[in-house]
Amino acid sequence: MSYRTRFAPSPTGFLHLGHAFSARTAFEAAKANGGSFILRIEDIDHTRCRPEFEAAIYEDLSWLGIEWPQPVLRQSDHLADYQTALEQLKTSGLVYADYRTRKQQAEAALSAPQAGDTAFTPSDSAEPAWRLSLEAAREFLGAAYDALSFTDLHKGPQKADPAVNGDVVLGRKDVGVAYHLAVVVDDARQNITHIHRGLDLYDATHTQVLLQALLGFTTPTYAHHALLLDDQGRRLAKRKGSKSLRDYRHEGLSVTDIKALIARTPAE
Repeated sequence: MSYRTRFAPSPTGFLHLGHAFSARTAFEAAKANGGSFILRIEDIDHTRCRPEFEAAIYEDLSWLGIEWPQPVLRQSDHLADYQTALEQLKTSGLVYADYRTRKQQAEAALSAPQAGDTAFTPSDSAEPAWRLSLEAAREFLGAAYDALSFTDLHKGPQKADPAVNGDVVLGRKDVGVAYHLAVVVDDARQNITHIHRGLDLYDATHTQVLLQALLGFTTPTYAHHALLLDDQGRRLAKRKGSKSLRDYRHEGLSVTDIKALIARTPAE
């Protein structure tokens, strides 16, 4: 299979330098390997995603000289596919219903609740969240569970340890499906062979490798790169109000200037 990688931003704010670094890293890797660079819009969270932010993603990436094939996959157009995957996991007994509110879940986390614990179930709850059961996954996969692994181009062979994240939510009350499940379905759908993304998503890989095994998908090769930091040594983030690419453009910086800024990324 040819080299296929992707950049998958959520339109919940304007792109910053960290996004520029990730996008260009994936784009350049695809070019260097004679492969394809795919743009995906991860907009399942309708409570935070905005059309203006999606439009800005296309504009900013084009300004950076990044190209991608059309049409662009938008997750909001494929909700039924994620639901089908969730139903498959339900049928296999790999998820359980969690009726607790977010506040109750946070309080329970402090006391390390057991999977499927119903002590916190409100009597008037209508729609539960659906959590992946690591206990059921271990039983389902048998010896293959302890053999779960992935390759990181920066770190080499890695043993996958889903316990890092615990019983993650795969089906959400508010938007129907959660990140881990949607991204695994789409990576398989788009035949992604290599995933270039920041170290902040390294732990997420452990859960996603497990889901790939449970759903019968091939595990891609990963490359978790270092993160760009601000002047205070904090990683860039939209929710922290990190300076956006549009801000730099309005200040008159060129694409060459942006490339120079992101070239300062710390070593992995």
